[in-house]
Amino acid sequence: MAVAFRDYYEVLGVPRDASEDDIRSAYRKLARQYHPDVNKEPEAEERFKEVAEAYEVLRDPEKRERYDKFGANWRAGQDVSGASGFEGAGFGGFGGGNGDFGDVRVEFGSGGFGGGEFSDFFEGLFGSRGTRRRGGFGGFEGFSARGSDQEAEIELSLEEAARGGRRKISLGDGRDYEVNIPAGVRDGQRIRLAGEGGRGASGGPAGDLFLRVRVRPDPRFRLEGRDIYVDLPLAPWEGVLGTTVEVATLDGTSRVKVPPGTSTGRKLRLRGEGFPGPRGGRGDFYAVVEIEVPKRPTAEERELFERLAQVSKFNPRER
Repeated sequence: MAVAFRDYYEVLGVPRDASEDDIRSAYRKLARQYHPDVNKEPEAEERFKEVAEAYEVLRDPEKRERYDKFGANWRAGQDVSGASGFEGAGFGGFGGGNGDFGDVRVEFGSGGFGGGEFSDFFEGLFGSRGTRRRGGFGGFEGFSARGSDQEAEIELSLEEAARGGRRKISLGDGRDYEVNIPAGVRDGQRIRLAGEGGRGASGGPAGDLFLRVRVRPDPRFRLEGRDIYVDLPLAPWEGVLGTTVEVATLDGTSRVKVPPGTSTGRKLRLRGEGFPGPRGGRGDFYAVVEIEVPKRPTAEERELFERLAQVSKFNPRER
């Protein structure tokens, strides 16, 4: 059964003219609410995926522009109808369009010749990227040209991007690859598969296939440079007395020691447990404290807080 499409702005609960900050704030709030590790309701996981998909599109200016123009058909917004005679036979990928191939989306460019402008096309035929033979029609017997480069998207979680390693991908045309993902790859970077793009013409070399990395946003972690930040909620007495708590990290969990007298905003650092760098080493991991109070204290809790208010001389507004 087909699932009805829901407007991405409606999913995030923001107006169509919402700023990037508004969209990010709405996403973080909803992602926390529906994350499967937190919300055990049957519909929570699907709702979480829906929210993540909406954010992935609206946070990207180019994707958002296509979505605003084409709505539910935004993925096809760059399709190009090849002119008669340029459907690809003998031209190695000319005149295609976009194709959705499982978890990898191949995007050909906006031009009608496999991603290049007309100048690139003729350069490929008669310039530095092609060879020519005299004779035949117009003084040329034929030509050889390098095939067009193609681009696909490969989606990774933040943990997968940090860890790297081998990953299998499949394209809809039957091609399968086992790709080596470098540890610490970042959103927007490309992985080159040499010779896996469009076919060359008349014996010319094939183009390359570029896998553009898309790192899925994670409601738990914020990546700033190579440092990872998470929010660490604490009860008032944990901040006052100190404690040791477990926090989720890219590698699983780690124990963080909270010193006595810790207030909201304090950053507790785990050295070397952040995101990997391109030349080795890792950033740091920061747990950012948020002191939270019970919204509905029991009668006993309320009595204890009232007693504390009577005996305590602490005034946070006096420095």
